[in-house]
Amino acid sequence: MRTVTGPTDHVVVVGAGLAGLSAALHLLGAGRRVTVVERADGPGGRAGRLDLGGYRIDTGPTVLTMPELVEEALAAVGESLTDRLDLLPVHPAYRARFADGSRIDVHSDAEAMEAEVRRVAGPRDAEGYRRLRRWLTELYEVERDRFIGANFDSPLDLLGPSLARLAALRGFGRLGPAIARFFADERLRRLFSFQALYAGVPPRQALGAYGVIPYMDTVAGVYFPRGGMRALPDALAGAAERAGAEFRYRTSVAWLERIGSRVTAVRTSQGERIPCDAVVLTPDLPTAYRLLGHAPRRPVPVRWSPSAVVLHLGSDRTWPDLAHHTVLFGREWDRTFTEIIHDGRLMSDPSLLVTRPTATDPTLAPEGRQLYYVLAPCPNLATGPLDWPRVGPAYRDELMRVLEARGLAGLDASVELEHLVTPADWARMGLAAGTPFSAAHTVAQTGPFRPRNLLRGVDNAVLAGCGTTPGVGVPPVLISGRLAAQRVVGTTLPRRSTPTTRSRPVPTSP
Repeated sequence: MRTVTGPTDHVVVVGAGLAGLSAALHLLGAGRRVTVVERADGPGGRAGRLDLGGYRIDTGPTVLTMPELVEEALAAVGESLTDRLDLLPVHPAYRARFADGSRIDVHSDAEAMEAEVRRVAGPRDAEGYRRLRRWLTELYEVERDRFIGANFDSPLDLLGPSLARLAALRGFGRLGPAIARFFADERLRRLFSFQALYAGVPPRQALGAYGVIPYMDTVAGVYFPRGGMRALPDALAGAAERAGAEFRYRTSVAWLERIGSRVTAVRTSQGERIPCDAVVLTPDLPTAYRLLGHAPRRPVPVRWSPSAVVLHLGSDRTWPDLAHHTVLFGREWDRTFTEIIHDGRLMSDPSLLVTRPTATDPTLAPEGRQLYYVLAPCPNLATGPLDWPRVGPAYRDELMRVLEARGLAGLDASVELEHLVTPADWARMGLAAGTPFSAAHTVAQTGPFRPRNLLRGVDNAVLAGCGTTPGVGVPPVLISGRLAAQRVVGTTLPRRSTPTTRSRPVPTSP
């Protein structure tokens, strides 16, 4: 494994998002002095927050899986997850509603999910679910340390018994057809493959190896921190600060001072010079490359994931059929991916994710109120350069009509507070192509072919975050911070955690 050369006593981490906080904790645990520079007034990065009218809105990810990775980061500085976070299990993990009026609940418990599959699709698909669960678990076990949790210097690093085993598991086939081997029911095929959209590719094109994403959601389980997703970066930052990290909030990085191939200091927009021995950069790839003066040498440009329109709603009512996470599938499926990924058009028959965090933590809204997060996948600005200041409000109205037609009658009239986020807003936050999901996980941007976290020509700078290894999502981003720290420390960091997640039962949604 290639590593940073020279002294690494003082490391500046640029960005207090989940990747930067994970890197900071692992560096602190390895005995480094750490300064974290963040342009916002608090931690979180893309896991942002917005407080309006008594509503505590999470503006970033809403799904938390693999909490043992949080435990691992905290354990690096001698702390535990149970001391910092109160994680609540989400039951069901998802609820899916389909255009034909049917409903399927997704449970991480094997017996409960098998019973649900038998209810909706019969005994043959129930047996298929058991086989699918075993396949997803095997995929995860093969990929966890050797592929997801590893630094790559070359495609040759893949060679070994694990590669052969992954090939035997059809990890290099396509996810959609792989899922279809287990189910005859089209609804179940969608339910266990739609997660590929998180990786920026249609299920029919995603590698079978990306079955680890539905594994995380449907086998490992979904959690929600009491206090909202913002509680996660707060917990990580609190532990890092207690371990000695210095945080500089409301501080933007203007440029990096270099002598030859080494970064010697971080220069802020306020004119401050912060000397360093190494730097970890977590901004989106173009920003990180600009700061380093680096022009990546790739045979083809980076392909960006689709974006999303997000509508945050504060409402005075709820609907009994909404779980914490509800996926509203449209009738069309393949056409949806073609429209947003290839044609650069809005979905003609939208499939939407509706999150109701107040189903699990009512304190996130004023008493008697509900908080909703509506996510609609859409083209990024490179694929579909739409005029979002004009299109956004009209699309908001269209989404309301779709939601009301799919069972949320009276939603628009119930809204007392709303906040709309479009790709133009993501772009203003510095996210390439106006997408919060960064580089897509195409075959050419996966594993050792993904943009590297250690760049040639710069001896002491490392990248972390969803644009680099291993990729998009809360678990991969936490791993990316550890991988960046390993590049700095020069050795494999100890895996000190054992899952000790404290879970409190919450009522199952009706």
